[in-house]
Amino acid sequence: MKKVFSNILIVVAAAAILGGCAPQDANNTEPSENVQSITLNVAASPTPHAEILNSVKELLAEKGVTLNVIEFTDYVQPNMVTESGEVDANYFQHTPYLDDFNAENSTHLVAVSAIHYEPFGIYPGKTKTIEELPDGAKISVPNDRTNRARALQLLAQQGLITLQEGVGLAATKLDIVENPKNIDIVEIEAAQLARTLEDLDMAVINGNYAIEAGLKVKEDAIAIESSSSEAAQTFANVIVVKEGNEDNEGVKALIEVLQSDTAKKYIEETFEGAVVPMF
Repeated sequence: MKKVFSNILIVVAAAAILGGCAPQDANNTEPSENVQSITLNVAASPTPHAEILNSVKELLAEKGVTLNVIEFTDYVQPNMVTESGEVDANYFQHTPYLDDFNAENSTHLVAVSAIHYEPFGIYPGKTKTIEELPDGAKISVPNDRTNRARALQLLAQQGLITLQEGVGLAATKLDIVENPKNIDIVEIEAAQLARTLEDLDMAVINGNYAIEAGLKVKEDAIAIESSSSEAAQTFANVIVVKEGNEDNEGVKALIEVLQSDTAKKYIEETFEGAVVPMF
């Protein structure tokens, strides 16, 4: 009897050990360890890009993505930190500027989605209307190639200058064939344009920098680009990543929420025409 009882104990113990090593019930409701949250770092201009990004943080969090927005006040560093991998993406520029930047800096950055368009405006400084512009008036424009051409086209649309036919969005000051008021076009770094208004007659200012300076497109600009213009289609602001990172899951989620009805409503109500959704 002792031998039989001993054998029973051995069988029971073995069953207990094997049971402890068996796979868990397939219906176990505990969260899967494979579901991981994503941290997404995005470089952006403070206005409106960072503001738009911050407005969709909660939507991204619902998708398991934690968004960190790193603000830059220039047009160079956001691309450099994206190229180096310090951030996953950036949001501050249009494709023509990106193409020029890649060519000049041997970077490998690509646009993955268009989000919005910011109309350029002519803003008054010492002179309040186009009709009042004196001979030799000074008007500032951005000094980077693509935005300078865009500013020159807006001046041409107002009859202040005439550009060589067919030059389009590649225009430079050398392409000015008529300048009846002998306007002195002063090229200034884009971030500094709004600060020139007190010293110059007028300035052609990028939408985001006008917003930062407290300027309202509909109220303060003497003239603005049409939403149906070539510029509107060409200069949409895009989400940019380093080549090879186009399929980043966090970036895909970001684009999805940026093109949502919630984001569209925020853009339209917050910026009152200074920022126009492209979706």
